Amino acid sequence: MQKCVDSMIGQACNVSMNKLSIQQRCVLVSALVEGCSIRSTVRMTGVSKNTVTKLLVVGQVCLDFQDRTLRNLTCKRLQLDEIWSFWYSKAKNVPEAMQGKFGYGDVWTWVALDADTKLVPSWLVGGRAAGCAAEFVSDLAGRFVNRVQLTTDAHKAYLNAVDSAFSGQVDYAMLVKLYGNDPEGEKRYSPAKCLGCDKTVISGSPDREHVSTSYVERQNLTMRMKMRRFTRLTNAFSKKVENHAHAIALHFMHYNFARMHQALRSTPAMKAGVTDHLWSIEEIVLLLEAKEKSSN
Repeated sequence: MQKCVDSMIGQACNVSMNKLSIQQRCVLVSALVEGCSIRSTVRMTGVSKNTVTKLLVVGQVCLDFQDRTLRNLTCKRLQLDEIWSFWYSKAKNVPEAMQGKFGYGDVWTWVALDADTKLVPSWLVGGRAAGCAAEFVSDLAGRFVNRVQLTTDAHKAYLNAVDSAFSGQVDYAMLVKLYGNDPEGEKRYSPAKCLGCDKTVISGSPDREHVSTSYVERQNLTMRMKMRRFTRLTNAFSKKVENHAHAIALHFMHYNFARMHQALRSTPAMKAGVTDHLWSIEEIVLLLEAKEKSSN
């Protein structure tokens, strides 16, 4: 798991919160991973907004756990993509004094997904430039014990990132989608019609039948449905960078370990051999409890 590129993420772990019981924490975490906003969780549970927000530090614990656990994987076919969101305000509305500063305006979450097990072994929160691509792919490359096949979209930042991280020991292809004109009346929010795809081999010998980004693009939809702050055309965006990164880490912990995949009939982590059972929300909360006890 790639940490957020800004070091401020870890600062929230030092904030103490009102002591809740394990059962109360489970209720709050359950609401958050099922797409409820912080404010709706407050209304449903009666717990203060400040307490719910501070509980998001469980995301940092989830990030650390997955960073340790998702290693020595045997995934074969990986799909990579980036999903857009924003912090504080959209880029065009960021005050001049804050423009160009991390935590204001556009933000991208880089995601890797295994096409077979649907496991998400790595992600990164940051910009969309070459530096983030290099950090994301470098972290990803260190998680496997075997040669893998990669498919990305046509974002050019992947080219040098993949070459540097894998040193040519990868079967890599780009899926370049060909679009027509923008549809009438939907120019702002809908993409143009896809007329076809061009599968371009970059290195190695990728199996052209498996050159696809369909599964990771479907994961983008899951992220938008399960994290309120990713919902488009609303005011549900993240106000603080650390809350955004923690929410994403919590989402992937729940997705990888505690959410039964409808097609697989197991969790991605079970399918990948990382765990032998379906995790409960309580097990995720107990990671935070153990962290707090070790810190005292």
